[in-house]
Amino acid sequence: MSFVSTSTGSFFNRSLAQMADLRAGIERNRTQIATGQKIERGSDDPAAAAQLRNVARRTALAEVEGDNAAQLGQELGSASEELTAVTALLQRARELAVQAANTPTGDDGRQAIAFELEQLSEELFSRANAVTLTGEPLFAGLSSDPAFTRDALGNVTYSGTLASGAVPVAPGTAIERGLPGSEVFQFDLNGTPTSAFAVLGGLAAALGGGAADPAAVASAALEGIDAALDTANRAQTILGTRMAWVDQVQQQQETRSVALAERRSRVGDTDIAEAIARLQQSLTALEASQAAFARISSLSLFDALR
Repeated sequence: MSFVSTSTGSFFNRSLAQMADLRAGIERNRTQIATGQKIERGSDDPAAAAQLRNVARRTALAEVEGDNAAQLGQELGSASEELTAVTALLQRARELAVQAANTPTGDDGRQAIAFELEQLSEELFSRANAVTLTGEPLFAGLSSDPAFTRDALGNVTYSGTLASGAVPVAPGTAIERGLPGSEVFQFDLNGTPTSAFAVLGGLAAALGGGAADPAAVASAALEGIDAALDTANRAQTILGTRMAWVDQVQQQQETRSVALAERRSRVGDTDIAEAIARLQQSLTALEASQAAFARISSLSLFDALR
């Protein structure tokens, strides 16, 4: 008789456990359908949960790198725009130097040219100290202070760093932020260090009455202006190359972002159609189990055995 009693108890326990498992599966399927997430907790599928954590880390890093690339692209674009203006400014200064070197140009004409050169020098100084949208200097390297300063005598000095620093924009890839002003506005002329500010300022002073032969000074200044133009053009080329690199990196970032999103979806998102099918199957199985349990437990022989 004890054997029968034990069998009866086992039947009840098995039936109740089976129905509990079915109910748990039904709730799990309903949750997956409602949230769209296949994994509610790591214990549901440890391997898949580990993959999702890895994807989340890579996605977070990709977002930071994407922000870096976008900001870097803006900074390089702003620097390039400033250099475009600087090149136009220097070309105008060269035109004025050619006019001043022309002997028929009288004193009044040279005074007018000197005044315009002074205005160009002011604009050059302003553009050399241009800042980003966030207020950081474009040509000061790693310094947050103005790139160039001017003393009481009008002498312009570079105050930034000699390096501009690199920004990580992709795994194993970092691109330099820009160019320090020392590589944009300063250069050697016949072995002597000078700058675009010194060339324009010296020419303006000479044409304003500071030289015995202003025409000869203007003619000699052409070499310095050409050197300043070459330096600016070289800097523009470097910036253009880096901008193209940033564009390529951003395209690769978009591809990686899509791939990460697809992997996350493949591993962690609910297949709604499949989940609904499993839910219907589980509901049918639960209903059948409940009906079978009720039918079997109501049999007279079963009652007798109990």
